[in-house]
Amino acid sequence: MDILKNMDEVLQYPNDTRVRDIVEKAINEGIPSIQILNEGLITGMSVVGKLFKEGDIFIPEVLLAAKNMHTGMEILKPLLIKSGVKPIGTVLLGTVKGDLHDIGKNIVRMLMVGAGFEVLDIGIDVPREKFVDAIREHEPDILGLSALLTSTMLEMKEVIQSLKNSNIQKMPKVLVGGAPVTQNFANEIGADGYASDGVEASVRAKELLGIS
Repeated sequence: MDILKNMDEVLQYPNDTRVRDIVEKAINEGIPSIQILNEGLITGMSVVGKLFKEGDIFIPEVLLAAKNMHTGMEILKPLLIKSGVKPIGTVLLGTVKGDLHDIGKNIVRMLMVGAGFEVLDIGIDVPREKFVDAIREHEPDILGLSALLTSTMLEMKEVIQSLKNSNIQKMPKVLVGGAPVTQNFANEIGADGYASDGVEASVRAKELLGIS
């Protein structure tokens, strides 16, 4: 659909008027809400993520695009619910205890939403008990753990161990990331996956759930 082309450029517009106008026009033209979501917003956000990964745009542009996508999603949400469209999976995100950084986590959240996931963000400086309680309550498919400090990354191991000790019936796949985190570290602490940035996180999450 021509109206949904170049959505990545629309998402980077300084305010949300363009994405709002395009989504509403697409609805008025009778384009199904799931098609607007997949071929417009999700495809556009995927391009934004690729541009960010390649260094062609930076964090402010990604945050703006994610904000504009949220506007489009809010317009589509009632229609998606009415038509029975469900997210491809659920993700619980949090920065581990002792770490107050959230920019990286926020980018991951936005790109996860852009990839079609439902995301619950429980914030920063999250104690392991809160992770366990949130997983029991929400039963997410993926747990995303973030840490930006070498002094807090070891807390990821404690969270994973707490999950194993808690006899949780539906154990999520654990995906870890953050500046000091590596694939080797993820392997050592028993995580199911590692991502170096938000773009890779959305890809790895799909892989962990067997989604192509």
